[in-house]
Amino acid sequence: MRPLLRRSLEVWKMGCVNYMDAIKLQEKLVADRKLGKIPDTLLSLQHPPTYTLGKRRTDHNLLVPKEELQNMGAELHYTDRGGDITFHGPHQAILYPIISLKDIGFGARKYVENLELTMIQLAHLYGVKAQVGNKCETGVFVGEGKIGAIGVRISSGITSHGLAFNIDPDLNFFKHIVPCGCAKKGVTSLKRETGLELPSEEVIHEQLVSSFAQSFGYTNLEWKEKCV
Repeated sequence: MRPLLRRSLEVWKMGCVNYMDAIKLQEKLVADRKLGKIPDTLLSLQHPPTYTLGKRRTDHNLLVPKEELQNMGAELHYTDRGGDITFHGPHQAILYPIISLKDIGFGARKYVENLELTMIQLAHLYGVKAQVGNKCETGVFVGEGKIGAIGVRISSGITSHGLAFNIDPDLNFFKHIVPCGCAKKGVTSLKRETGLELPSEEVIHEQLVSSFAQSFGYTNLEWKEKCV
């Protein structure tokens, strides 16, 4: 029998990180990954209240004046990822993979599909039936409510940005946008769908990382506590 290929993933547990600090860190890690200085790396974190727009600059999906965001305690940032406007905030589980698609033999479509599978598997752990959206609807839905968003960037085969899974965020923040440009869809969370007392968010973050590793075939996880 051929020996099983062991693939390693370095996982950075980072807590709550300012959005722009996370962007700068990803840029550095992407550059290092292109040069082979670091292994495939996964950032696991949360952000303070932050709205982000993708490279299509769909400002019309922001439903309040930009000046009001500061009064809400939220920031607004323009990014070079794909996807539409979304919200990041406390009680979300966010993963930013910095991985080589060439090394794992994935194209862009397969990569996004496996990010969706990662969140579907996590929801299923709690008895929630999540599924992908309709054609051209990236992300994961429970009925008509979006529970997980995806927005990625791929540069020379190296990924950045990633996914955000709603554990129990303040869903009122989503009322100020057309989330991911899906006007006919709402937003939901694991807490809303289960009605259960959930385990600690650290546990759920780790479960999401494990789902990611399973979806992408990583057999060895190297956990590290990191801060920016």
